[in-house]
Amino acid sequence: MRVALVHYWLVTWRGGERVLKAIADLFPQADIFAHVVDPELVRREFPGRRITTTFIARLPFARRQYQRYLPLMPMALEQLDLRGYDLVISSESGPAKGVIVPPHAVHICYCHSPMRYVWDMYHEYRVQAGAVTRLAMAPLLHYMRMWDQLSAQRVDAFVANSRFVAGRIEKYYRRPAEVIHPPVAVHEFDASREPEDFYLFVGQLVRYKRPDLVIEAFNSLGRPLVVIGEGEMLPALRRMAGPNVKLLGGQPFDVIRDHYARCRALVFPGIEDFGIVPVEAMASGKPVIAFGYGGATETVVEGLSGLFFREQTVGALVDAVRHFETIEHKFDRRLIRAHAERFSCSAFQQRFESFVAQSCPLA
Repeated sequence: MRVALVHYWLVTWRGGERVLKAIADLFPQADIFAHVVDPELVRREFPGRRITTTFIARLPFARRQYQRYLPLMPMALEQLDLRGYDLVISSESGPAKGVIVPPHAVHICYCHSPMRYVWDMYHEYRVQAGAVTRLAMAPLLHYMRMWDQLSAQRVDAFVANSRFVAGRIEKYYRRPAEVIHPPVAVHEFDASREPEDFYLFVGQLVRYKRPDLVIEAFNSLGRPLVVIGEGEMLPALRRMAGPNVKLLGGQPFDVIRDHYARCRALVFPGIEDFGIVPVEAMASGKPVIAFGYGGATETVVEGLSGLFFREQTVGALVDAVRHFETIEHKFDRRLIRAHAERFSCSAFQQRFESFVAQSCPLA
């Protein structure tokens, strides 16, 4: 059986790329297709693989400005020649599933999310864009929306990374999806250390992740908070942070891992499709204080591995932190770590391999 893996772009190492790696390890002979790749990342994570890029990779500044070529990506995907492949697995968050596969081939799409800037977050992105960009967005994303919905019909079976995303697949594509949570490298985290006196936020400093909410709440509480991440909001967050808040900017994995191991709890105020960060904190034996909506509700178990606040407000988060401190002694880091094992890479591979076997007669 010949297998093709189609990813949107291979230029960063985040959750989507880790999913691709876990799937690729199940199919050692599979070829990989993407719009744009970082050669160093490919050499490190996919050594010896045959990698094919679309014509987007040959456009000016494509490796850094690939998202500007979004309107051309549907055409680029349809130019990929997948004749001879029996199984095509697309990894979708940006445009990837729109490939044309042979009649006999099975096409499975692992969907991290329908494109958020096209669907559920369209108006938020539009409000934040400049005047010229806003003028271009309406016709371009209207076209992308039609293509995205149409290309969903080319997929034989969808897999979603959470029930939250499966609901959006049903809403926007009118298709059911099997839920298989993405893999987390649980074994890379240390759950043996006692907590120290600080809370932790980890993530990109962008609006929808709500780092501003955390900083405002901890300014009010006066509790020590460490913020790890970089993004467009960093300068503004530095200005608003009180003396009890440390903004470290972007940090290497070893530093993030160390802070997970030592914090009292992770604070997770945003709405995520799945949210790998809470699972990484739980793999470190630390509880999570999360907004009770989205993917976090599928990974955090209230009373066992964390607790939820129900409104995305400063007051609700302040109350949640104070409540956490009254029950903090009840959380057992060994039980939290055992819960996180449910999201390990081996658990993901076992479930995904079983799904492929059911969906593809040749598997």
